[in-house]
Amino acid sequence: MLKLRPIIKDPDERLRKKSVDVTFPLSAKDEEIIQYLYDYLIFSNVKENQEKFNITAGVGLAAPQIGINKNMFALYITREDEEGKIISTTAYAFINPRIIAETARRAYLLGGEGCLSIEAQYQGYVPRSSIVQIEGYDYLTKQQVAVKLRGYEAIVFQHEFDHLNGVLFYDRINKLEPFKKIEDAQEI
Repeated sequence: MLKLRPIIKDPDERLRKKSVDVTFPLSAKDEEIIQYLYDYLIFSNVKENQEKFNITAGVGLAAPQIGINKNMFALYITREDEEGKIISTTAYAFINPRIIAETARRAYLLGGEGCLSIEAQYQGYVPRSSIVQIEGYDYLTKQQVAVKLRGYEAIVFQHEFDHLNGVLFYDRINKLEPFKKIEDAQEI
């Protein structure tokens, strides 16, 4: 069974620090960290675990959220059909990811964003690029990858990528007009 680590909560200063690159070859400690980030997401998406351990399901988790300011995070996003059966999965465990290209077209979640590290409610749209192209090392496949993500997956990637730079989603909400429609943006 997964030994749970505490999720760091805002306003802990570690969430605001810029993370540093991970060196290769990976140390055993760094391998343990990236594997934990991925395993936590899978574990947190099991309803029984949510109830038993009082945890929230996550689609992304960055190392700073467990108090480690290193450039690594995991994504685990599933899509389900009408019966609740998983029909697709997007899964990565990125180390030293970089955004190498992004569209000018914006996208945002109509319901706003949430975060495992933020307990307060922040309402408003979080504008992000609708498509991002990424390079980095994927621990799951043990290789350098170049990936293009769109829509929801692109938003989740950018949210986690922000954690590596000490940026939280509510920093990107328009303070004067949090629900101002973003022209020509993809609403998700």
